[in-house]
Amino acid sequence: MTTPQPPARSHLGRPRKIIDGLEKLVGRAPYVADQQLPGLLHARLVLSPYPHARIRGVDRAAALDVPGVQAVLLGADLNVKPAHSRPSLLLAEDLVVFAGQPVALILADTEAQAADAAALLDVDYEALDAVEDGEAALADGTLVWPQGVPKADGGMAGLHGGEAGAQAAQAPSNVDEDRTFGRGDVDAALSAAAFTAGGSFRVAGVHQSYLEPHAVAAQPGARPGEVTVYTSTQGQYVVRSEVSGALGLRERDVHVVPLTVGGGFGAKYGIMDALVAAAALHVQKPVRLVLTRSEDMLTTMPAPAIDVTLRLGADADGTLTAVDADVLVENGAFRFGHGGIIATMLGGLYRCENVRVRTRELLLNRAPVGAYRAPGVPQALFALESAVDDLTRQLGADPLEWRLQHAVQAGDPMGTGRAWPDIGLRDCLEAAQAHPLWQSRASLPEQEGVGLAVGGWPGAFSPAGAVCRVDTDGTVRLHVGSVDISGVHSSMVLIAAETLGVDPDQVEIVQGTTDSGPYAPNSGGSQVTISLSGAVLDASTQVRDQLLELAARHFEAHRDDLELAGGQAMVRGIPDRAIPIGKLAAQAQRTPGGPGPVVAEGRAALKAGAPGFVAHLVHVRVDPATGAVTLLRSVAAQDVGFALNPLLVEGQIQGGSAQALGLGLLEGLAYAGGTLVNPNFLEYAFPTSTDMPPLETVLVQRPSEHGPFGARIVGEPPITAGAAALANAVREAAGVRVTELPITAEAVWRLGQEAASR
Repeated sequence: MTTPQPPARSHLGRPRKIIDGLEKLVGRAPYVADQQLPGLLHARLVLSPYPHARIRGVDRAAALDVPGVQAVLLGADLNVKPAHSRPSLLLAEDLVVFAGQPVALILADTEAQAADAAALLDVDYEALDAVEDGEAALADGTLVWPQGVPKADGGMAGLHGGEAGAQAAQAPSNVDEDRTFGRGDVDAALSAAAFTAGGSFRVAGVHQSYLEPHAVAAQPGARPGEVTVYTSTQGQYVVRSEVSGALGLRERDVHVVPLTVGGGFGAKYGIMDALVAAAALHVQKPVRLVLTRSEDMLTTMPAPAIDVTLRLGADADGTLTAVDADVLVENGAFRFGHGGIIATMLGGLYRCENVRVRTRELLLNRAPVGAYRAPGVPQALFALESAVDDLTRQLGADPLEWRLQHAVQAGDPMGTGRAWPDIGLRDCLEAAQAHPLWQSRASLPEQEGVGLAVGGWPGAFSPAGAVCRVDTDGTVRLHVGSVDISGVHSSMVLIAAETLGVDPDQVEIVQGTTDSGPYAPNSGGSQVTISLSGAVLDASTQVRDQLLELAARHFEAHRDDLELAGGQAMVRGIPDRAIPIGKLAAQAQRTPGGPGPVVAEGRAALKAGAPGFVAHLVHVRVDPATGAVTLLRSVAAQDVGFALNPLLVEGQIQGGSAQALGLGLLEGLAYAGGTLVNPNFLEYAFPTSTDMPPLETVLVQRPSEHGPFGARIVGEPPITAGAAALANAVREAAGVRVTELPITAEAVWRLGQEAASR
């Protein structure tokens, strides 16, 4: 099958450097920790050491005696509304429901003074029974919320294109949501199946491990209740909504200024912003909070631990006849909403008439979970792709050919029953099939193996706006309200440059605040490029039309005889008849009664998404004496539709591949008695550059019918299949099936010993 290729363009589709690379390289990028405000107070949290406890009293005296301390704030000082989510949670009052929950906030002249006072604050706790793990949650012996879980406005999974479930009316329970998605008769299909495969799989909770910890500063305004929030966030409009909602403020009085984000991966949606804004309004002084690494890992929103019990059925000729899955998601103290997106992919990757996916989201006395790059899908596909690998072994089938035969295409149902739009899963598999690593796998040494897995992400999409204008010096300025966390603005520059016939260096991005920027979606769910690029194209196309009209008047020519190129408007075929676009803009805005400034506002609202899929190959070596797994090579063949900027697209895929391998081999949050015991980068293992093998990307470009220029989502898909491919590679190299992530050398060794004894 030949993948249709997009047309060649002057700027789009060609590698180009990131536009803010230099300011980051030389240390001039504005981070929250660099924010200096007159009279700034530094904040330090006091966190609960208990997963569940009653606060009997707090003695502030010793903390207030520390020189430089201006205030010791408690829940009674700041809380306005009951909390229903981690971002709406300010400070505990009578009860703490997870270890790491903020109990007090110290404000001082320096960070050191605030830290000293925090260490001296005397909090009297009465420890209570806690729901420490999934087993305890299912037992319902102790309830996290005896009066019922606080009602949330919606699931944060929706920010990443997931599907949050409705709040069910039920008796208080630690099972927050119990949903079943399906079609056909699964029980009958499994009973009649000639072959079955599956098992119980577990993936540990992981932290997003961004380099910049959560940071926020807030400054009171002139009006009562007015506050400006400077924050490291993936969504400034979400922060405005969270702060105004938690503090009972008007949205117009909450001004959000997004600053440079030092990594987010789904985790930065205003977790600490309402608390810092409340403190600033309380003392009527600017306040800044920058979490330490341990504080960040204890009190923010990691990805949940997930258990999947899965069974597949196939008939005698190898046709998949049944998918049956039971999924447990350990959500922590608040609800989230992973179920819909997990079901979408578990029951929607392969053609099958009989599907049942049950998802139960559990409440525990742990820090509430959040999104992490394709939330829930890497964990779910670890189970599915491991089972598919085992099924094809039973069948004696080529694992890639079997996947090609069963891969979903446009019109096939997702796990939730909705139909897939045009997708490129088969194209990715064909690219992996042609790759030399797959072709040469049979000739590898005995202790080496290549694993295959596929994954994808349906993607979110949202309305967006953009403003484009031309200044008198010829500079093209794009005003956007999006937050750039992955180089997306660098692609927007290329769209404007392509449309207006200027060099990309002639285009500047102006990132607006919630007051000054056109509306844009959150930087999550891989949605910004496909959502915002349409608005940028609309705005720049209108400006192009304005420039051509101006040039037609200037040259007294028909606009169809004119073109824009090299930063000039010119008569086609007559290079001497040209005028810089800056001069046209100057004429337009200086002529009395003339057309006025060259400026336009663009809008876009996609009617459907542009899902992305990936086929991942991982090559490993396993030491039979120790079980140690060595990563040798990673190949990700991903359908990106059309790579607006291949350099940045490849970087996104490489980053997602690295995170997938870290999730598969190294990372895991460890709890003892309900308390996180590895809340730092010394004890929490994640991959560094020395751990990573060569990360190769193969760009499959099957243009989307919905994405602008044919582009598809990019950010989420590359993390979805890597861990599963790693597990399948270990199975190929060592002959053992690992059912828990991360894969440890001890686990592989023990499985090998058990296999040898049998």
